[in-house]
Amino acid sequence: MKRHILSTIYTICSSSSNSTHSSSTTKQKHYYTFFPLVHFKPKNQSSKLKENMVLSKTVSESDVSIHSTFASRYVRNSLPRFEMPENSIPKEAAYQIINDELMLDGNPRLNLASFVTTWMEPECDKLMMESINKNYVDMDEYPVTTELQNRCVNMIARLFNAPLGDGEAAVGVGTVGSSEAIMLAGLAFKRQWQNKRKAQGLPYDKPNIVTGANVQVCWEKFARYFEVELKEVNLREDYYVMDPVKAVEMVDENTICVAAILGSTLTGEFEDVKLLNDLLVEKNKQTGWDTPIHVDAASGGFIAPFLYPDLEWDFRLPLVKSINVSGHKYGLVYAGIGWVVWRTKTDLPDELIFHINYLGADQPTFTLNFSKGSSQVIAQYYQLIRLGFEGYRNVMDNCRENMMVLRQGLEKTGRFKIVSKENGVPLVAFSLKDSSRHNEFEVAHTLRRFGWIVPAYTMPADAQHVTVLRVVIREDFSRTLAERLVADFEKVLHELDTLPARVHAKMANGKVNGVKKTPEETQREVTAYWKKLLETKKTNKNTIC
Repeated sequence: MKRHILSTIYTICSSSSNSTHSSSTTKQKHYYTFFPLVHFKPKNQSSKLKENMVLSKTVSESDVSIHSTFASRYVRNSLPRFEMPENSIPKEAAYQIINDELMLDGNPRLNLASFVTTWMEPECDKLMMESINKNYVDMDEYPVTTELQNRCVNMIARLFNAPLGDGEAAVGVGTVGSSEAIMLAGLAFKRQWQNKRKAQGLPYDKPNIVTGANVQVCWEKFARYFEVELKEVNLREDYYVMDPVKAVEMVDENTICVAAILGSTLTGEFEDVKLLNDLLVEKNKQTGWDTPIHVDAASGGFIAPFLYPDLEWDFRLPLVKSINVSGHKYGLVYAGIGWVVWRTKTDLPDELIFHINYLGADQPTFTLNFSKGSSQVIAQYYQLIRLGFEGYRNVMDNCRENMMVLRQGLEKTGRFKIVSKENGVPLVAFSLKDSSRHNEFEVAHTLRRFGWIVPAYTMPADAQHVTVLRVVIREDFSRTLAERLVADFEKVLHELDTLPARVHAKMANGKVNGVKKTPEETQREVTAYWKKLLETKKTNKNTIC
């Protein structure tokens, strides 16, 4: 491995108070040598990295070094891209190099694919920065932070109608997001089921969870990581959530819980938790089982209580034993905070709670990770007391009104079929009415030129032939932006209409074994082609830093 080293010496003149020079008026020269910068040029490093790196991949195929134009006043040589530099560089250069690269990221405010909060008030930003060096797990050292977390748990549990008496503390914990919250809730269900089966002398090695095929990927992770079978209720066209009737039919003696989604990632729709509860109560009476329900309210947990207070989905239903919600979605906090609350203490097995004392006092802990920052917990408490019930209701009302503006604007174009419902998470999911020339993936790809990030995706089984675009309405998405987005959609469609649809036309006229393809087969083939094309473009793109 060759190393090309460049040392740059900067000469700075300054007056010296302790100079031993004979003349008091002579300025002493101080020589400052910034540490040598190393330019690594390892042989075949790029190809080796691509073979060995599993979870990440390189952007640039041609160079393994980082070049920064604006930082050249500090450094004159390149930095290794995939190895730690041999020597230090000035802090200004480090900042400028990273800042230059980050300019190539998308604008979070225009990322309409994400449910995650991208704006908070400056006062909350300040609180977060002031507590960024606090480790949340050090409860004895930071008792007030722990108290704020406990207040959040109790506020959220009561928001979800937990059956708590006067002065009774709620059971729950803050997490890094709903993924961790779901893991913890799933572990509690699995352990409860195993303990009961052991006591009855029955097998306890084949647990399963019943969900819809529209669940978020964290449920698949839980099932695979913790060896639980995931039994999914397939979707169908125009019905993109779990069917409670089919879900209850799939429940058996090994089912540890049925997971209902309050706010589907695909369409924002709330599943019918009330009907699921009623059907499951009857099945439990008939079989002698006591299959419970978990509600994944990651997106809808901070929406339903304010927009649909009469909707029964939470602890008002007897079989709902635990609920998770994402504070960093419509809880209005930056990414990194989720919550899980249980109906009662008996729904969380004691053996899952660990006790440690090496941080200064006995501390109970039930998390998958240990250390984490306190900032998001403090920010959640800020939002709860700053906004109150009235403030959250106003924010959710505004989100829904802006969703309706966007929905109506898209309908007026005459080009889109709206797939999402008016009630639920404030988002708009929609498809092209006519995809014979161009499809949703082309629309999403072309829209990126205007700065908007709008995802296109296919539905899960058995609705794979349906492709949709989705726009999530967050607090910082205004009516003006909604109107501008509709205008940009019209520009994109006009531009695509002027282009030849060579690929699509060729595919649409294709036949399989002399038999003309059905519209569903054509749509699947075109969708697969464009997904592959876009992935190829992303893989082959060279980025100059």
